[in-house]
Amino acid sequence: MLLEAVLGIGTDLELRTTLQHIVDTAADLLGARYAALGVVEPEHGMLTELFSAGLDDEQRAEFGRVRRLPDGDGGDGLDGGDGGHLGVPIQVEDERFGQLCLTQKRTGPFTEEDQVLLRVLASQAGIAIGNARLYGTARQRERWIQGAAAVTTALLTGETAADALMTVAESARTLADADAGVILLPTDAGGMEIVAASSENDPAGMIGASIEPGSPVLRQLLGGEPVFIDDSASDPRMTTRVRVRFGPSMMLPLQSGGKLIGTLALPRVRGGRPYTAVDRLLASQFASQAALALVLADAQHNREQLAVYEDRDRIARDLHDLVVQRLFATEMMLESTRRRAEAGLGDLLGRAVDELDSTIQEVRTAIFALQQPPADAPTSLRGKVLREAGGAGVLLGLRPSVQFTGPVDTVVEEPVGEQLLAALRGALAAAHRRSEVTAVDVEVDAAARLPDGRSGVRLTVTDDGRREDGGRGTTTTWQAPL
Repeated sequence: MLLEAVLGIGTDLELRTTLQHIVDTAADLLGARYAALGVVEPEHGMLTELFSAGLDDEQRAEFGRVRRLPDGDGGDGLDGGDGGHLGVPIQVEDERFGQLCLTQKRTGPFTEEDQVLLRVLASQAGIAIGNARLYGTARQRERWIQGAAAVTTALLTGETAADALMTVAESARTLADADAGVILLPTDAGGMEIVAASSENDPAGMIGASIEPGSPVLRQLLGGEPVFIDDSASDPRMTTRVRVRFGPSMMLPLQSGGKLIGTLALPRVRGGRPYTAVDRLLASQFASQAALALVLADAQHNREQLAVYEDRDRIARDLHDLVVQRLFATEMMLESTRRRAEAGLGDLLGRAVDELDSTIQEVRTAIFALQQPPADAPTSLRGKVLREAGGAGVLLGLRPSVQFTGPVDTVVEEPVGEQLLAALRGALAAAHRRSEVTAVDVEVDAAARLPDGRSGVRLTVTDDGRREDGGRGTTTTWQAPL
């Protein structure tokens, strides 16, 4: 029976299942009515978890209030019965893991042979628990690594600052099995304030709570040291108004390059399981990774903003160099018309109107350019044509269809390609000015034959909008030799 018991307790690698199996096996092996295995917190010797066989809810609650199992062998029975009490410690390597206790043997008092059997079982249980803990730690480490990678990926996909902080808080809460995940950022007054909170129970009530300047906890965090707390509600270092809701807690600095970005706090409810050394290590490593990801995400956002500003600067220069100068030239022409009102008035006014129309087209083309995304700009002519058509769709209210013929990207070189894009912008802007446009077709033919027989590229833009003469449909053609 002992051999079967020893073999049986090592068959499962899940820790909680292993512990319950040890209790059930001990009770069956020694014929005890009641058995309990209490997991002991090493620092204070208090029970953190209880696994039992034969105990009802009231008896389990009594152990929860006492928070301690009897030590040694041959002590008083757990329920005062005549069967006596038998208890042995469980060691995992050199650490006391817990206490295994039995009471009320069904066939009489416990014997020395029972004591030997229980000690053998406890020593084998220590080995099984050690294996299960190693397996659990490996699984736990894997989850934290995967969680950190997922957070980094999420932060680098363009989330806003508020969403990025909430992502870190929520992921850390889930990984740590905490009741809340909280991000605190430094305040202008020198303290720290909760700006993001993830919790299943009213996280909004935590937003705005702050750590006052000069707090011992704050001094530790500013020095780059994590803070581990057994009971937030009673720890004198805690000063936030929400501390009364929580017990065990970790406060981890988010820092990169020696600079404190903020703090990640992971509290559990009062009376919750304390954090283990492995929990603290893995959470600290996660905080370091999250801080780096936040810095990278912020840098990426700044680069994107810079790209937008550079693009707008370029457009501003184009407006100045093209549009403003044309407006000035038109002004000079109108002034000349005023002075020579008697001769050639019609021609000059006509030219002025044409110039103004060209100016309007340039302005509309600039508006189309502003609709383009600042990043990931295409480098091929085919990609640039598609991007121009997509940008035009924002103002047209429909997406133009685009068709390519021939090796567009290989035979159309840079100068001709830029001229083609300029002609495309102008044609799309003209289509936007027309009313009742329901379709726009764009065709780029890199295998076209020009009227003079040379090979060339031809751009054709067709829309079904209403013309000034009342008809419908306009086709704009541009072509150039290759």
